[in-house]
Parts: sequence; C-alpha cells; structure tokens
Amino acid sequence: MTTAAPSFLSQSPETPSSSLIVAEAAELDRALAKASPGEIIAAAIKAVGRDRLAVVSSFGTESAALLKIAADVDPAIPVVFLDTGWLFEETLAYRDTLTKLLGLTDVRTIHPLNDTLEREDKDRDLWFSNPDQCCFIRKVEPLARALSSFDGWINGRKRFQGGDRAAIPVVEADGARLKFNPLANATLEELKALYATMNLPPHPLVASGFTSIGCMPCTSRTLPGEDPRAGRWRDRGKTECGIHVTKTS
Repeated sequence: MTTAAPSFLSQSPETPSSSLIVAEAAELDRALAKASPGEIIAAAIKAVGRDRLAVVSSFGTESAALLKIAADVDPAIPVVFLDTGWLFEETLAYRDTLTKLLGLTDVRTIHPLNDTLEREDKDRDLWFSNPDQCCFIRKVEPLARALSSFDGWINGRKRFQGGDRAAIPVVEADGARLKFNPLANATLEELKALYATMNLPPHPLVASGFTSIGCMPCTSRTLPGEDPRAGRWRDRGKTECGIHVTKTS
C-alpha cells in the first residue's frame, strides 16, 4: 500500500483574494442577490468575458439544470468536467447525453496527472487510506490546472444542500477569481420543476437510490429522509472533496 501523503490542506495553502476581487465579488453579490440563475450567468459573462469564464460540472444528479440554463445563455461557454478515473460509467454516459442534448460546444474533460497517480496511488487504494489526498490528486489539482486560464468560474452548489453550503453567497471571491453560484437560492422543489418544465433527463443512477454522485468507492445510496449528500464519503467524517474548500489559484 502507498504511504499516505500529507493531506491536500497542507499541500495547497489558500491564495488570499486581492482586495479588488473581494470588493468586486461583494458588489456583484449585492446586485445579483435576487437575480434568476440565467441572469446571474449572463452577468458573469459580462463581468469576466465568455472565454475567461468556465462552468465546472460533475454531470451529477442535479447538473442538468445548471447546464441547461448556461446553454440557453451561451452554448459555447466552456464547461470543465473532472474525470477522476473513479467515476461511474453512467456518469460518463450522462456527460455525453447532456452535451449533445443541450448543444454544448466546449466541454473539456480533465484528468489527473498520470505521473502523480503512479507515484501516489499505484494500487488504487488511496481513496480508502487517505480520501482527502485522493480527492486532491484526482480533483483539486486537476481543477486548479484547468482553471489556470480563467478569471471566473460557475458551479452548481445550493444552500439547501446544507453543511458548508448553507450560507454560500451568489458571488464570492475565490483566490484570484470570481466564483458564481447561480443556484444558491434555488430550492429542491424548484430544481425538480426545472427538470420537468425543461424536459431534462435524470442521471441514470437516480432511479437506483443515488441522490448525490461522485466517485464509485466513496458514493453510496441514501435512505428516505437522509440528507441528499449523506451517501458521499459515508462515515468518513468528510463532506467535501476540496474544490470548494481549497483556493484554486
């Protein structure tokens, strides 16, 4: 078994946001506090520029709504997808389905570095011995690499998901970038209505009891009444992969 490396938190010190980025994020957050998701994405494009803005999507259980809204605003907006090497085949197929259905023209699939995997996870058991480090080499570092040419990014977090997400703003400073959360104010009922009105296909694993889907070893089904993310890193004392904790610059 590979010796556990230091956690991602010790390897990736946060990059402080400049006062200008903090001020711009705060101004945009105030202006967009009650805006619709589509208005927020349009404002993000205006503030950052389409070629300098990326949508980061897991193509998970709630991803289609954000991607549909983004595609309606501009189908050429870059979409970053992290293929960790541990994803369900259904997730990869769902990526292809939604890309075609929504007419997305710039979906970029990002992979972990082979040299890093060979050095730190040769036996593919790091998810068990050190899940934080596994997330770092398979998600945090690849995302930082993918976003190096962008000045802003959009993600699909919602306040109703609870935990660290319960108080997220609509716009925040994230290191040297602006980070937009267009669905921050959305409720679960509103998301369900979006899927119905937009005729969006669900993730194939939803019917099997998965309410939040990540990598295969660290994703389990949820029981009725459980938090939607209860099946992620179950019983591991972990609730986030790190991309929304560690600064990406």
